[in-house]
Amino acid sequence: MSSEFGKLLRISVFGQSHGKAIGVNIDGLPAGETINMDELNAFLARRRPGTSALSTSRKEKDQPIFLSGLMDNVTCGTPLCAIIENQDPHSPDYDALLDKPRPSHADYTAWVKWGGHADMRGGGHFSGRLTAPLCIAGGIAKQILARRGIHVGAHLASVGTEQDVAFPLHPTQELFDTIARKPFPVVDDERGTRMQELILRTRESLDSVGGVIECAAIGLPAGLGDPMFDGIENRLAAALFGIPGIKGVEFGLGFGSARLYGSENNDPFTVENGEIVTASNRAGGILGGITNGMPVTLRVAVKPTPSISLSQRTVSLSGTTPSELVIQGRHDPCIAHRAVPVVEAVTAAVLLDLIMEGNHGTI
Repeated sequence: MSSEFGKLLRISVFGQSHGKAIGVNIDGLPAGETINMDELNAFLARRRPGTSALSTSRKEKDQPIFLSGLMDNVTCGTPLCAIIENQDPHSPDYDALLDKPRPSHADYTAWVKWGGHADMRGGGHFSGRLTAPLCIAGGIAKQILARRGIHVGAHLASVGTEQDVAFPLHPTQELFDTIARKPFPVVDDERGTRMQELILRTRESLDSVGGVIECAAIGLPAGLGDPMFDGIENRLAAALFGIPGIKGVEFGLGFGSARLYGSENNDPFTVENGEIVTASNRAGGILGGITNGMPVTLRVAVKPTPSISLSQRTVSLSGTTPSELVIQGRHDPCIAHRAVPVVEAVTAAVLLDLIMEGNHGTI
């Protein structure tokens, strides 16, 4: 099933943006794990729409309803299923789009693949709305990992040409928590202000802008992962590309390493407090697909929101003729800042799955 990832921890996302509900099924969660609902709801609120002029005005409470897998907020060991009811869809806004696919959306490819039967209202199953149930799964995974001393955090590294400062060599849980409490998820608030100003200017010009998210995981033991095709990068990248709008993933210095000499790119080994570490972390905590004990670091590129209010060229599917399109409705001028907790969620879920696998199904 394409809308599913994980090996021992199987996470399946279902629903459409304007359907009755969206949801997630999580199979393989260890039994006896208490889920702090206040903490989970606070995590979900970080990506919830309609909270500021920086995002869509669609109003959704994103309150999860748990159908199975929990008793008194403790995991039972059986599949956990949760839904989020869609409460504020404006489906008529999409009537004109049935015959005119939106540029850079999945409208056309879904039309070809399923013969015009896909529900593409609000983007359908391809919508960023489906990241809400992803955050249920990832929010639970983050809590389970935190009890084992493993923490995942992220920030908005850039919007357009405006950049935040990068994470330090050794980011801390305190830094992650500080960013998570902010209304705009950056390390440097002054730089964040410039990012927000750019987003608002872009909205006024009826356009959109993309961004980059930096994510890190700390507390991971060395030795997780496998070489070749089942490494840490492979597993994370496959899942991260499932987030709508993600167009690039890099680990450590990533593409920047291609501009360096080996003497500049290599991370020298050293010993600190009796532990083998590296003096830098251009490898992003991963060597040969296996964790080396340093923080795992990655960045994802988020494309500009395809739904913009400027006139765009498209085609009429019924007439197979060129056409013009002006998209109506409510859309984000930038989705990158709301995607920060989503990247955390997917990263945490993959890492929990890997740890369970390395521990033969237990944690």
